[in-house]
Amino acid sequence: QVQLVESGGGLVQAGGSLRLSCAASGTFTGIGVMGWYRQAPGKQREMVAAITSGGSTNYADSVKGRFTISRDNAKNTVYLQMNSLKPEDTAVYYCNADIMRPLEPDWGGFWGQGTQVTVSS
Repeated sequence: QVQLVESGGGLVQAGGSLRLSCAASGTFTGIGVMGWYRQAPGKQREMVAAITSGGSTNYADSVKGRFTISRDNAKNTVYLQMNSLKPEDTAVYYCNADIMRPLEPDWGGFWGQGTQVTVSS
């Protein structure tokens, strides 16, 4: 069984910062791409940032220059440092990871439970 557990959300004023963490636990043989998505009320879930196991990153245009994704492979953890937060960043943030489990032929996609980020103006 594989779990992704997020932490670090909360309420912050515009211009402030938050750091999200997501740790993978359970039985698995490898973790591929890890990423962060978000979903605001009434909107579709969108990719915020992603990082490969080798450290290559990709960001949504709306967060470039403000958010930084990183990972600690030894801790099976991905982070999202969010600076210069704006009210439009308000959403539930979800962690996602491609994980290889024993005896499974393909990578499986897993999601965390989500953590609320609210940015007040």
